[in-house]
Amino acid sequence: MMPHGPAAQTAVARQIAGSSAYLAGGNHGALQAWISDELGHAPPAAVAALAAELARRAGATTVAVLYYGSALRAESLEGVLDFYVLLDDVGAWPGSTMAHLANRALPPNVGYLQFVHQDQTLRAKYAVMSARQFEQRTQRASLDTTIWARFCQPALCVWTRSTADRAATVARICAAVTTAASWAADLGPEAAPAADYWRALFAHTYAAELRVERTGRAQDIVGKCPDRYTALLPLAWQAAQLPYTAADDGTLMATVTAAQRQRAKRSWAWRQRLGRPLNMLRLLKAAFTFEGALDYVAWKIERHRGVRIEVSDWQRRFPLLAAPGIYWQLRRRGILR
Repeated sequence: MMPHGPAAQTAVARQIAGSSAYLAGGNHGALQAWISDELGHAPPAAVAALAAELARRAGATTVAVLYYGSALRAESLEGVLDFYVLLDDVGAWPGSTMAHLANRALPPNVGYLQFVHQDQTLRAKYAVMSARQFEQRTQRASLDTTIWARFCQPALCVWTRSTADRAATVARICAAVTTAASWAADLGPEAAPAADYWRALFAHTYAAELRVERTGRAQDIVGKCPDRYTALLPLAWQAAQLPYTAADDGTLMATVTAAQRQRAKRSWAWRQRLGRPLNMLRLLKAAFTFEGALDYVAWKIERHRGVRIEVSDWQRRFPLLAAPGIYWQLRRRGILR
């Protein structure tokens, strides 16, 4: 959904210039067209209504609302729906000064929303960050892997402020995909079907984060839509100007030297060392910026691991004090790896 009017007219080309600089040169058109088409698939009406409600909260400073995650992949409105809300300035989002400062220091801030659409109650988790913060974390140089690792996966651009903002959002997702594909080449097998490169990549990204999902989740992601990942990898390698060969049986081989692989492994080691501390800091930050955080975490663990965690009234009242104890409880029970 793209609203029109004065706000749309003032949507700025400077956003596109920053986001799509990487499009200059090379065979990027095919990837851009592919991503634009995927992002533009029509969402369920309830998802569109929920995205519009999230966009409304920051008014004219909302740039785009992206829908992604397990509910999208399953084409289901059950469970919790996942959204990213991109803003011009995170200070425009309702909340305390402390929450705004925390979002500038360690984005994104997250929240939990129950929303009724035509007598149907939806549950949503949303992440809020600026478009610039999002863009920086789609780049290969970023030490934070969470954005590009999520948005090389299927997503919909459900709401944008203008045509210009939509073009900038497409460029940002293209950057996420090319970053993911370049890491897949460096960290994956020397020669294999495209799906195996993606599985190797997601195994690395999951290992770099605190995740409650069961072992093998990376396999499930690719297995849900293998044709997508098979089509996407060559397009992304072409966009990244990464040479490769393709055999008739579908085997791909990226042209990566042994020296390049060693450099990439050393570089990835830094990301893996930083990944879990960053995610732990985000969990601690969520204790005072995310309303209903502990209830959401309990739901997430039960959904993915089948283990029920009871949250006490005391923990709800003092989530920051309760967070370390819950963390160690999850570690002892083997839920967090």
